[in-house]
Amino acid sequence: MKYISSSRMKAIDTNCAYLGMSPLQLMENAGAAVAQSVKERLGSGKVLFVAGRGNNGGDAFVAARHLAGIPGYLVKVILLGKDLDIGTEEALHNFSLLRFSRVQTLEIRDSSQLTALDWFSEANLIVDAVFGTGIKGKIKEPESTAIDLINRERKAGKTVIAIDIPSGLDPDGGDFDKAVYADLTVTFHRMKAGLLTEQAKEHTGTIKVAEIGVCADAERYVGPGDLQMLYKRKLEAHKGNAGRILVIGGGPYSGAPALAALAALKTGADLVTAAVPESIAEIVASYSPDLIVKKLSSNILCPEDLSVLPDLINSHDVVVMGMGLGKAAETLETVRKILPFCRKLVLDADALSALSGTLFETLAGNCEIIVTPHAGEFARLRGVETPEDAEAREKAVREFSEENGVVTLLKGKTDIISDGKQTFLNRTGNPGMTVGGTGDVLAGITGAMFSRNPALLAAACAAFINGAAGDLAFEKAGNALLATDVLESIPEIIKGAEIG
Repeated sequence: MKYISSSRMKAIDTNCAYLGMSPLQLMENAGAAVAQSVKERLGSGKVLFVAGRGNNGGDAFVAARHLAGIPGYLVKVILLGKDLDIGTEEALHNFSLLRFSRVQTLEIRDSSQLTALDWFSEANLIVDAVFGTGIKGKIKEPESTAIDLINRERKAGKTVIAIDIPSGLDPDGGDFDKAVYADLTVTFHRMKAGLLTEQAKEHTGTIKVAEIGVCADAERYVGPGDLQMLYKRKLEAHKGNAGRILVIGGGPYSGAPALAALAALKTGADLVTAAVPESIAEIVASYSPDLIVKKLSSNILCPEDLSVLPDLINSHDVVVMGMGLGKAAETLETVRKILPFCRKLVLDADALSALSGTLFETLAGNCEIIVTPHAGEFARLRGVETPEDAEAREKAVREFSEENGVVTLLKGKTDIISDGKQTFLNRTGNPGMTVGGTGDVLAGITGAMFSRNPALLAAACAAFINGAAGDLAFEKAGNALLATDVLESIPEIIKGAEIG
């Protein structure tokens, strides 16, 4: 059965909002699903909802409202805290509706209020909405006592339904202190990883996966939610913690490696070194004083550079290689000899011409690779034309990635990103980005993302950021946009997504 992590579910929720589906809609659907499950377990009677101050509580408020409108149900809600402390606008909105819905509510300030209540013993069915997937760290009061009281009533024979995940259980399968014992767990959209562990089975009871109307594209297409899954810089971070990127490129062209290097810096990498042939080193350095430029030995990348590159590679987290290198035979041979020294590698443009299936095999297990071809380069990599049909194109990317153990980011009107197991699509970007250099910018963004994130997430988010920056630039410049315009728009996208 397919399952997802709590962070992935949160990303999907955010992507739904980005597509235009309000969080209020999702909460309404989730609450309605819980109410339906209560009705299936209890034809009539007293129902007690024990709710926390997060969205799990919000789902409970919706469910309570739905049930209270049905003859035969007496519905009460305990809020663990004050209504002013409810954490989301949607949950607060639904709590405020309860006073118009024949639902008796009580705000609990401390554990003694809970233990003095007779609401637990009076209830025929209890709904657990204390934490859901929002639990962090050790359980505090009054939540700890609430869990104990729910478990006491279940032991006495009361039915307990948990919303999304029994409160206290780690949603991703980690260790936990204590948790609710439920007869039924109603989880939303997809099975959660934490529900499948052996230890979880005694807490979950029957698990019901309820569909709540999540937009299919919120899971399939990259969006702001995926960006929120990226590594976030720590307060105690110091220089280098956010990534050291080595760009190897240039020779026939000087702008390409400079654009890639600057894109990595704009995306948040701490240190970026551009290793370029001697003939263009001063030109690349002139682009920005923020760049560290390492002068190589000749006017193109050549075997003599192997005397310095391994040490440079070793002192950086990610190598981004290919932009502006040219396709001279000695350059491609040098690329092939560089690859075994790399631990994380983004290959773009001319470096892709050095690749072959057997080369991938020799690197397997020693180097994580992201390749960023356009359709023509992908055709040369595979030895067959890149399909025009969208479904066939996805299949080709997925199969190529699986066969070669790489992450592929196939650039196009719709970018396709796959590691052979999972495939994502990206539709940010515009026709103005056919201008030269936007692919170099993408390579640099990918390198910066890859330094602190898994390869598939890095490539998918890089495609989104590059396209979104291009869309922002297009608003100002139209079809006259330049790659440098995309470059300058990156920080606004990064800031808007609250990453970095």
